[in-house]
Amino acid sequence: MSDAAGGGEAQGGREAQGGRDAQLKHTGLRPGWTTGACATAATTAAYTALLTGDFPDPVTITLPKGQTPAFALAYEESRPGYATAAVVKDAGDDPDVTHGALVRATVRALAPGAGVVFRAGPGVGTVTRPGLPLDVGEPAVNPVPRQMMREHIARVAEEHGGSGDVEITLSVDNGEEIARSTWNPRLGILGGLSILGTTGIVVPYSCSAWIDSIRRGVDVARAAGRTHVAGCTGSTSERTVVAEYGLPEDALLDMGDFAGAVLKYVRRHPVERLTLCGGFAKLSKLAAGHMDLHSKRSQVDKGFLAELAVAGGADQVLAARVAEANTGLAALQLCAAAGVPLGDLVAAAARDEALTVLRGAPVAVDVLCIDRAGAVVGRSRVR
Repeated sequence: MSDAAGGGEAQGGREAQGGRDAQLKHTGLRPGWTTGACATAATTAAYTALLTGDFPDPVTITLPKGQTPAFALAYEESRPGYATAAVVKDAGDDPDVTHGALVRATVRALAPGAGVVFRAGPGVGTVTRPGLPLDVGEPAVNPVPRQMMREHIARVAEEHGGSGDVEITLSVDNGEEIARSTWNPRLGILGGLSILGTTGIVVPYSCSAWIDSIRRGVDVARAAGRTHVAGCTGSTSERTVVAEYGLPEDALLDMGDFAGAVLKYVRRHPVERLTLCGGFAKLSKLAAGHMDLHSKRSQVDKGFLAELAVAGGADQVLAARVAEANTGLAALQLCAAAGVPLGDLVAAAARDEALTVLRGAPVAVDVLCIDRAGAVVGRSRVR
């Protein structure tokens, strides 16, 4: 699993570096692979077998940040017109409900020009409500895993003389049962699990280890003389703050869901400026007063969003629609269509909540809310 861990600790006696990779390595926890990475590996093996008759085992894929993990195949089947491969998901030391799940991909050739078509097999959900990054009726295969699979299909096609026009049917053994332990049913994703992941890597979740790594990240940044640091909820928000502010790696704190841990430590160990950056839905939880942004411990309060929308000029009809929205993203989209700056309102409320936790510490704060692609959908002033 060394590819997943990255190069956080310096070698040969040099001082440890900061940033997301260093924090991950400092936890001492073993990373794992997302369902998206597993589906990509299974898809790559199945398409290779469809074109050549042989399954690569193990099968190596390239993740969005360049890591090249290899996956052993747990199942393979080749028949005229299609091939199926499967990979067992290893979530590392994360208590992920999908750990040990068998992720299958069946690849069938399509007519030239058909492109890559995704289908939901048994155990993979289908989107039934708006407000998600996929259209209603689509299989619950998120955008980054789709892109990973398209890229690997193209590589295999180029290497072995295929057209790259395929149907990929993804399934997860017992996925519908496992999905009952997730938020999928409430989000209108029915029939099974989602195929997820923006990096391909599962960051292991341990409250004490991760909070300790946040503190270490702040210490490294201060020791390096950084006056502006950023607490990011994940790799997408990290890329956004780097693009916005040009911050170096050791000024980046991987706060994950632990906004409170960042704020409380920075209160005792101040820096001149703290930027908080994360997905709109997560930061709406901070705006509503939650310090732990994990889905098991806090939820998006659509009623609170409706109140913010009214403060931003929404009428009661729009406010009612926001309060009944399926997701935070759906609420944001409703307000954007009506010219109500809900993203900015959430960012400002999150900043004010952060300042409350800082209790007058000499730290200026601003907040960036982003969408799943990393585009800024809300920002606050520095205060």
